[in-house]
Amino acid sequence: MIINLGSRVVNNYLISSEEGYILIDTGYDGGFPHFLKQLKKHSIDLREIRFIFLTHAHDDHAGFLNDVLSVTDAKVILHPKAIEGLQKGQNSFEGGCSTRLAFLFCKVLALFGHGEHRYPKIREEFLDRLIPVNSEPFRALRFPYEIIETPGHTADHIALLSGDVMFCGDAAMNGFPSVRRTIIWIENLPQYKQSWQIILKRNPAVLYPAHGKPFKTSDLKKYLPSLDKVRLYPL
Repeated sequence: MIINLGSRVVNNYLISSEEGYILIDTGYDGGFPHFLKQLKKHSIDLREIRFIFLTHAHDDHAGFLNDVLSVTDAKVILHPKAIEGLQKGQNSFEGGCSTRLAFLFCKVLALFGHGEHRYPKIREEFLDRLIPVNSEPFRALRFPYEIIETPGHTADHIALLSGDVMFCGDAAMNGFPSVRRTIIWIENLPQYKQSWQIILKRNPAVLYPAHGKPFKTSDLKKYLPSLDKVRLYPL
């Protein structure tokens, strides 16, 4: 079962496990009330969420993380490099926009006061609930799904593989202002291209991105050559 509790801007998927629900990312700061309404719509108690899988530490993925942790006993599964980002509460500006359209989009966001990409820092009392994927506590969890490292968009980016479905976060995108499934911000272009190749090698049937509707993994194979022509536009 896959339930999307997100908004038109960012997806927040909920999947089930034997221990309870796994939430994939939290949306922007201020999105918690909408998230609660969506849970109520599906008759799901917030406290049934046992894990939060954080694909990476960005404002649209960790915005209301503290809100969920304050009500639940959930543990956060994340890349070890994501912890620094959560403690800083701001996106990294390393890299650049993947197209001129994306660059203009980011500039418009800045005009409306969203250019700093800040979000609430992880609260001190929740630090012991962060479980890095390379740690012994994570191995002891026997987490039911496979974690795939997919850096490029960010250095801390990871994806979740469940059977023939992959929740790919921002490793790919399917909506404005994305072009050819490419995310609008890339920190490291060679790593990003390699992550697409990693995804293609694992060959899930469907990718569930953080932005836009699910799409066939074969799209990445179709558009992979276009990454050679990408030029990054720093902000």
